[in-house]
Amino acid sequence: MKVINHITLILTLFVTSVAFAQTTFEAKVSKTKLGQNERLRIDFKMNKDGDNFNPPDFANFDVIGGPNTSVSNSWLNGVRSYAKTYSYFLSPKRQGTLKIDEASIEIDGEIFKTDPVSVLITAPVQRPNDPYNVEETATEDIHLVAEISKSDPYLNEAITVVYKLYVARKTGVQSWREVENPKYNDFWSQNIEIKSLPVKNVIYKGEEYRYVVLKKTVLYPQKIGKLEIEALSLDVVVEVPTNRRDIFGGRHMAQINRTISAGSRTIDVKPLPEEGKPDDFSGAVGDFKFNVITSKSELNASESLDARVEVTGSGNLKLFQLPKLNLPSSLEVYEPEHTENVRTDLGGMRGSISDNYTVVPQYKGKYPIPSISFSYFDLETETYKRISSGEIILDVIEGPVNTKSSDNSIASADGTKQKVEMNSDQFAYLKTSPNLVPVNQEPFFKSKGFWSTMLLPLLAIPLAMFYRRKRDERNADVFGNKIRKADRLAKRYLSEAKKALGKKEAFYIALEKALHNYLKAKLHIETSDFTKDKIEETLLQRDVNEGTVNEFLSILEHCELARYTPITNVEMQQDYEKAARTISVIDKEMK
Repeated sequence: MKVINHITLILTLFVTSVAFAQTTFEAKVSKTKLGQNERLRIDFKMNKDGDNFNPPDFANFDVIGGPNTSVSNSWLNGVRSYAKTYSYFLSPKRQGTLKIDEASIEIDGEIFKTDPVSVLITAPVQRPNDPYNVEETATEDIHLVAEISKSDPYLNEAITVVYKLYVARKTGVQSWREVENPKYNDFWSQNIEIKSLPVKNVIYKGEEYRYVVLKKTVLYPQKIGKLEIEALSLDVVVEVPTNRRDIFGGRHMAQINRTISAGSRTIDVKPLPEEGKPDDFSGAVGDFKFNVITSKSELNASESLDARVEVTGSGNLKLFQLPKLNLPSSLEVYEPEHTENVRTDLGGMRGSISDNYTVVPQYKGKYPIPSISFSYFDLETETYKRISSGEIILDVIEGPVNTKSSDNSIASADGTKQKVEMNSDQFAYLKTSPNLVPVNQEPFFKSKGFWSTMLLPLLAIPLAMFYRRKRDERNADVFGNKIRKADRLAKRYLSEAKKALGKKEAFYIALEKALHNYLKAKLHIETSDFTKDKIEETLLQRDVNEGTVNEFLSILEHCELARYTPITNVEMQQDYEKAARTISVIDKEMK
């Protein structure tokens, strides 16, 4: 009987140990039935720490909070109890039975997945289960406005569209992302880079608001008539005050996602007037200057010169053709090289465009470059203007005489293109006798160079011995090499994070790895020991300021959260600068 009891006890202990060792990963929701105006919490819980957590896409919900991470680690009667949870707060998009797909995580090299969860969403309830019923406030306190500089421009006249985000003073905005970006069909468009987002105060609709300029675009209409400027839409995380207060009397702020739009706009594009339009008008609209410039006025046959046809000023510089040079047939002309030096600001395009011709005369004589003209529509006077370049005479001083020309002094410039006959002396200007002289007349044997070549290898021997000894000492320093390797990894990951700016997930993965390797290098903390408490305790022991420690920990937390929440390029740049600055401060304070 005692033997049976012993066997039963052993089996019980074995089954219990197996049960404790089993890995679990599951999804739990706060409710399985709720109104459309209520909020749902879902927890993804595991009993072992894992890597590469992938949440569902939450296609039927808006994520209004999370992921929030919590860890529980305790010992009871010699048995370790561990739990880690990722929590999300969701707002249903519609009514009906909505499905939340599986999440996955890697634990001990094995992929675990949760079961899909279904939730019944009913009609909105009168008294939601949460105090953050701030839908109406969020809608009234935030506006996206498109300001257009002119509603009736001429064809190819520049107009600007400035998108401003207005927010009431009592309301805040945590982040935003573009949902619908206008394509500007029937326009030539250029976005103006915005390097910072200064906040300005303004009276909007009779109330105090703040606003930032999110986007500036310059448009040149390419068609006449009524043209539509498509709407810009943003998904904004709004912070709205609630009726709840903390113990100090301060209001709780609720976060809610709102999709806002500037709305489409219509402009009426006027055609350019037909009255007074020159025959050679090519579509230039603005205020311009025109020149034809040659690099030389006198040269020999078979030498080359540059002739530049140039337009400078402000207007649609990239949207019209320059007039062509009309040269005598005795001048060999190569295809022009087009050059643009144009910048675009809120006033439109400014700068210059040019066609650069390479011209090579074949015969002696005087060659006229006929005057050419350039016409454009002046927006200030609303009239057409014409600018002529004037005639230029090229004097070819030396070279063979064109015997087929009846007048050897002035070449024909009738504009017809004829085949240029080459002569046997066209390369006569090339020097065939180089007249080379020795670089060094002194004999090399027993010279300074000779003795330097002999002695330098002997002097390099002690340097090589010293280098080898230092290298051996460095290789023997196992711990130091480990620290240096981690330090190099941190620098490399930080540079990779900088390269990945604009790509949210890749950026925050690289940034988090850089911070982890920095801790490994400076605090000798292994990856398995990376916990918030351990990092905080070790940094404080090394006399790092508490504010600096909190800043570092907040960056680590933000790296994990930012991968699953909307983040702008400006916020990514700020996080990168904050990480670099905090690492520098820790280096200075650490003892």
